[in-house]
Amino acid sequence: MTRKSLPKAILIGGLIGGALDLAFAVSFAFYNGTPPSRVFQTIASGLLGDMAFTGGNAVAVSGVFLHFSLSILWAFVFAIAAWRLPALSRRPVFSGVAFGLVVFLCMRLLVLPLSAYPYPISFEPLATSLDLLSHILLFGIPIVVIVSRAIRTRRPGKSLERTV
Repeated sequence: MTRKSLPKAILIGGLIGGALDLAFAVSFAFYNGTPPSRVFQTIASGLLGDMAFTGGNAVAVSGVFLHFSLSILWAFVFAIAAWRLPALSRRPVFSGVAFGLVVFLCMRLLVLPLSAYPYPISFEPLATSLDLLSHILLFGIPIVVIVSRAIRTRRPGKSLERTV
């Protein structure tokens, strides 16, 4: 069995989770008549506030960069937690669900309120439910599965038989 690179797994997990989450956000916004650039500007508004909506394509690109930076950071946070608590990497689907929930709550209750995000945080039932499912299924589980696999291959004598 080959040893997986943990930094590479963090990067790949963060990029895949971030891409899937962003694809959901863009799809949901498109369904509601909002162009992708507005989604990206909304992400950038966490750093720039209302100015993000007058910045054009440069701000939209920075929103995409910020989104993926946060995704990779979250993957790194999970890797640290799983390295210190090996049980997290033994059941990656279960841990992915829990991780997605934690990320959702942290973003909604800590990161957004403490950022320059210019809108009040709302919990409208449909949007909140879909966002929570996105964080669990499209963000949390992919990151945890990828990072957990790398952690399990790096720990000598640890079994790979438990994967769900």
